[in-house]
Amino acid sequence: MFIRHPTQLWRYFSAGVRGRQIVHLLHISKTGGTALKYALQGNLTTKTSTIFLHEHDWHLRDIAPGQKAVMFFRHPIPRFVSAFCSRRRCGRPRYDVPWNRPEAAAFAQFASPNQLARALSSHEPAQCAAAHAAMNGIRLLNDSFFKWIESDEYFASRAPDILLVGFQETLAADFKALKRLLQLPSRLELPADSWSGHRSPPADVRLDETATANLAVWYAQDIAFFEARRLEALGGLPL
Repeated sequence: MFIRHPTQLWRYFSAGVRGRQIVHLLHISKTGGTALKYALQGNLTTKTSTIFLHEHDWHLRDIAPGQKAVMFFRHPIPRFVSAFCSRRRCGRPRYDVPWNRPEAAAFAQFASPNQLARALSSHEPAQCAAAHAAMNGIRLLNDSFFKWIESDEYFASRAPDILLVGFQETLAADFKALKRLLQLPSRLELPADSWSGHRSPPADVRLDETATANLAVWYAQDIAFFEARRLEALGGLPL
């Protein structure tokens, strides 16, 4: 584990002295992490746990064996749509992160997630190349789950340290489960407004059959990982 914020050292020390488990919330992009962190702020110490909230740069390997990890996932295809729309508006209204050069080029050519996804199989070489460059150059779109969990094998090896795997699709129910696990106040709620939860405003997010098929190929590894985790959750199977 890497302690990147010296001001948090006392929280690690205090947790150890009082016998509380240390719990880390990994923030995998576009999976509901902003809403979760908003809801948890001010309630980071419970009778049983000391909770640490992280930005996107914390990964499973940054968490020491014996400490606990909480992470949320989302099906990669709607995650792609959300990421495209978020970066197209530079993260506004909650954030304001200007486009980098690859993003500027991508959004000058592709006005919607459907256009970009369809172009991945375009018979026009220039259009296809531009789409591939956009997928690799637009921030958030190029974030695989494996950026955070490294590999299926490493994820499986850390099973004893994974306290909860939740899903953006069942965020409210999984947040209730998290509150029970950590003995958090029952009154805590996820934010209802779009700004606090960093939810996308209305946009054209429809994907046609070709776009969906292309994304299924592009994100095949992430989709397989996601579906395996959902099967475990639905079947009550261990990680």
